[in-house]
Amino acid sequence: MSPDKFAEIRGWLVKADDDLRGAEIDLAASPPLSGDALFHCQQAVEKALKGFLTLHDRPFRKTHDLDELATECEQLDHSLVRVLDRARDLTPFAWRFRYPGDDEPPPAAEIVEALALAKDVAEEIRLRLPAAPQ
Repeated sequence: MSPDKFAEIRGWLVKADDDLRGAEIDLAASPPLSGDALFHCQQAVEKALKGFLTLHDRPFRKTHDLDELATECEQLDHSLVRVLDRARDLTPFAWRFRYPGDDEPPPAAEIVEALALAKDVAEEIRLRLPAAPQ
């Protein structure tokens, strides 16, 4: 793998890690920034999946649809189904609490679960990445 391609893939995972960190910071705020934390969970998964697709030279459109991205990733590695099946539920958090409206974020325990799930996805993708080129 070329160093440039590796850097692009790594860039997606770095951004995913930034979103995971953002979600943790949002949850630690007083009061917690629940909607923002959920947005960052969705974004972390999205970016990890786009990194995996980049690894496999699979083009993807600009989308926040985790179902679409997960389906593409599962075609490349069926062992991802277990974690990605659950991650699809994070898709609405790309927009659901980002704008004024009647929706209230779920209880803190559900947000903590969403963060754990996003971390699981990022880790599963990371495990499938090759070592850095020499």
